[in-house]
Amino acid sequence: MKLDKQQKELVKDIEFAEQLYKNLIKILPSFNVTDKKVLPYGLKPHTRSVSWLVEQVITQQSKYHCKELGLEDVNFDMPDTCLHDCIVRANKKNYYINIKAHNYDGKENQNDIAAVEKLYMNYKECSEYNVIYVCVGIHFEGIKIVFDEEYLKVFTAQFLPIYVNPRNDKIQAKYSHTPILRSRKQFLDELANSSMSIKLR
Repeated sequence: MKLDKQQKELVKDIEFAEQLYKNLIKILPSFNVTDKKVLPYGLKPHTRSVSWLVEQVITQQSKYHCKELGLEDVNFDMPDTCLHDCIVRANKKNYYINIKAHNYDGKENQNDIAAVEKLYMNYKECSEYNVIYVCVGIHFEGIKIVFDEEYLKVFTAQFLPIYVNPRNDKIQAKYSHTPILRSRKQFLDELANSSMSIKLR
């Protein structure tokens, strides 16, 4: 399949993000959630309970190690409703990053990725907008969260297999999936056609 210029750039962006977070995980292999006095029996392995914390650690550590990682800046001062958790500035361009966590010791299921309406509006209103999802693998070891060096899934909304959950109008996908290298226009058309409850055109 022949890719257009925008698709080629997006493939490069994914490759950049993958290398960036591989490097960060080497710098930050693990972190303690609290101390043993507070949780003497350790954390129950439940990804949703720590996913926001993992996101905070990844985004703040990427800013803290900005120079070491070859970045110009990392801005994580985003509203809660934002599709991305941070904006990484590198190579004189912005990378819109959303951090997700997967319990590597658990089963991989379909996950809600993003609301169709938000995706559609962001992509429609800003021609440079492309959200890149970075899913890190984690292990629970007592009070410690350990990042898995073998598990790192990086993908973009534009190349997601589109299945919309009819209950909440969100795209669902496995973090580990085969990308569909569609054009931006095809992506917007598929979002509009797939929305269960929102008229997007």
